Amino acid sequence: MNKSELLKELRIDRDAPADASSSRLRLWISIGVAAVVAAGLLAWFLNREEPVEVTVATARAMPATGAGTSVLDATGYVTARRQATVSAKITGKVREVRIEEGQRVEAGDILATLDDSEARVDLDLRRAQLAAARAQLSEAEASSANAEREYGRQQEIAELKLTSVSALDAARTEAEASRARTSSQASAVRVAQESVHAAEVQLDNTIVRAPFAGVVTVKAAQPGEMISPISAGGGSIRTGIGTIVDMESLEIQVDVSESYINRVKPGQKVEAVLNAYPDWRIPASVIAIVPTADRSKATVKVRIALGEKDARIVPEMGVRVAFLESKPEGGGEPAAPRGALVPAGALREDAGKDLLYLVRDGRAERRAVTLGGSLGESRQVLAGLSVGDIVIVDPPKDLQDGDSVAAREPTDE
Repeated sequence: MNKSELLKELRIDRDAPADASSSRLRLWISIGVAAVVAAGLLAWFLNREEPVEVTVATARAMPATGAGTSVLDATGYVTARRQATVSAKITGKVREVRIEEGQRVEAGDILATLDDSEARVDLDLRRAQLAAARAQLSEAEASSANAEREYGRQQEIAELKLTSVSALDAARTEAEASRARTSSQASAVRVAQESVHAAEVQLDNTIVRAPFAGVVTVKAAQPGEMISPISAGGGSIRTGIGTIVDMESLEIQVDVSESYINRVKPGQKVEAVLNAYPDWRIPASVIAIVPTADRSKATVKVRIALGEKDARIVPEMGVRVAFLESKPEGGGEPAAPRGALVPAGALREDAGKDLLYLVRDGRAERRAVTLGGSLGESRQVLAGLSVGDIVIVDPPKDLQDGDSVAAREPTDE
C-alpha cells in the first residue's frame, strides 16, 4: 500500500455523522408531536360533554277558536246542592235500618224505624181517654135533653097558672147547666182527639223516611244504637241514620283568583275533566259567580252546571275546568287564534316568569314565553315561540341553557 492510500484511510469523514444526527433529531420531533396530539385527544375524550337525553315535541299551530280555546283554568270539586243527613225527630233506640250505601231511595221511603213500644202504649192510653170523654159527652147530652124537656113542661104548666115561679126557675137553671156541661164535655172530647193525634204523630216519629229521592252515600247507624236529633255532647248517641244525595243536583264549584275573575261570565261555556276520568271531557256552563270573596285565599267561588248526567260523577270528586272563550258581541266570527300550542309539560316557572327549552343545533336554548289559554293537556304560547319549533317536554331540573342534548323522536300530542 502506498503512502497516499494510507493517508486516505486515516482521513475523517465529516459528512456521515452529520446525516445520522439529523435523522435522530427528526425522529424525536415526530415522537414529541405525536405525544402532544395524543395528549390533546385524551384530554378532549376525558372532558367531552355527555349530551342529555330529552323528549321533544313540535310546537303546533292553534286550532280554530270554535274548538274551544280556554281563557282560564281552575280546579274544584263536584258538590251536591241537595244533600241531607237524615235523623229521627225524637230520641230513641234504633230497631231496624233498611238502607245500604249506594242504594237509591224515593221520597217517603222508610229508611229506619225506632223502638215504638212506649209510643204505642201512650197512643192506646189517649184513645181510651178519648172513648171515655165521648161516653161522658153522650151522658151529658142525654141529661141536657131531659132538662130541656122538663123546662118545656114547666113553661106549659106555668102558662096555666098550675106551678110556682120557683119551680119554673129551677127547671130553667137545670136546662142551662145541662147545656154548659154538654159544651164542656164536647170540649173535653176535642182535647182528647188532639191528644190522640199528638200520640199518633209521636208514633209516626219513630219511622225515619227519606225527605227526597236520591242515593244513600253514608249509613251511619245500626240496630240497637241510640239516636237523637241533637248532639249528646260527645256521648255514644248518634245524630243521623244516613246521608242522602240528590244526584240530579250535582254541580261543580271552583275557586277563581280575584285577578282572573273578570274572565268568567254567567252562562259561559266550560269544559270539565274529572281527575278520575282524564279522557272524558264534560260540557258545562257557568251558573253564577257567588258575590263574595274569600279574604284569606283571595278567591271568588264560581258555580258550574254539568251538561251531562252520569253515574260516574259522584260528590267530592276532583275536577279541572277550562273556561272557554266566548264569541264576540254582535254574533260575528271570533278572531283567528294566534300563537302556538305546546304540551303543558314543556313549561316551567322561574321567578314568576314562564319559560321553556328549545332544541337548537343539538343544544338546549332557554326561552321566556307569554302564555295564553289551555286546550286539553296543551297550553297556548302567545309570544316567544313559533310554530314548528322543537321544545323539550318535561326538561330535567338541572338542565341549563346551552347544555348539549340528544333529542328523542318528537311525540304526537
